[in-house]
Amino acid sequence: MKWLAIASVVLLAACAGPVREPAPELTAAQARALAARAIPPGVADGDGWAADMHAAFTVLGIAPTPSNLCAAVAVIGQESGFQVDPPVPGLADIAWREIDLRAARAGLPAIVVRTALRIPSPDGRSYAERIDAAKTEQDLSRAFDDMVGSLPLGRRLFGGWNPVRTGGPMQVGIAFAEAQAREHEYPYPVARSLRDEVFTRRGGLYFGIAHLLDYPADYDAPIYRFADYNAGRHASRNAAFQNAVSVASGIPLDLDGDLIAHDGDASRPPGATELAVRSLAARLDLDAGDIRRALEQGDSADFARTDLYRRVFALADRSAGRRLPRAMLPVIALKSPKIRRPLTTEWFARRVDERHRRCLARLAG
Repeated sequence: MKWLAIASVVLLAACAGPVREPAPELTAAQARALAARAIPPGVADGDGWAADMHAAFTVLGIAPTPSNLCAAVAVIGQESGFQVDPPVPGLADIAWREIDLRAARAGLPAIVVRTALRIPSPDGRSYAERIDAAKTEQDLSRAFDDMVGSLPLGRRLFGGWNPVRTGGPMQVGIAFAEAQAREHEYPYPVARSLRDEVFTRRGGLYFGIAHLLDYPADYDAPIYRFADYNAGRHASRNAAFQNAVSVASGIPLDLDGDLIAHDGDASRPPGATELAVRSLAARLDLDAGDIRRALEQGDSADFARTDLYRRVFALADRSAGRRLPRAMLPVIALKSPKIRRPLTTEWFARRVDERHRRCLARLAG
């Protein structure tokens, strides 16, 4: 078929990242069919996954190219194995540890808190029973939402805080989903809460694909976007910038992609990256204020257009005698109550990249 030949041609340029222009000559039906072919064999309701994935691409205005579709498929496969709300081993134990920690910080004995959680919740079971029975993050998230809404103790301990921070088939961050919905109207009816939408297939794919692809990143390989999905948007670009700062200044830095603290505390002392950049201030012809204002743009595409970014790389390239990479995999050890073995952002990115390549090969075949 003609559209399959077109898709094969697009594969030749598939590593450059998301293509925001419409894919040439693909109708909506052809795009959905291409999405269905990208789904790995054996996935239950593959056509349903493909339909929701295609809908997310359409609403977000992202072209359903083979590379883009396979990027989403690769993240879904890595994060959930195509399970809408994947079970988490030992979730109840993780939850009780978090509850005990919150109680300790509030100066409350754990026994007092656990006794209070034996009262009935809105679904008839006690809160303790619901926590013990929780198998998925949605189970636990709903229990905490009810706890905060119904119990004075719940509001005291957990008001504004829910231990479930990611969820759904792409394990997208709840905070990201809420921020995305503030900037762009969520395209589906909200049955219970926006947080709950993350745990649905349609919502989880919409927010996950937005996080993965709906931002400009001038990367020459998709692995850096996969690292960003794990470490934060533009983390791979920022890690390369930190490397350039280290080369130019001679000061070793952690290449974690975190340029400054983003906690809103202006009085907080400068971090290692900012201090290293300040050591280059005279050579960059920038003062401390210029440097701080530029670094504050580290979460956006605009940072790569600042004088600071351009001058640091110009200086570092001269020092190294070659053009330094503009993207590097961040060096970050992953930490989460759900993680039980040493893992890193590089591990995640390479695993997703392998899945991406297999998906592209499947489409090419």
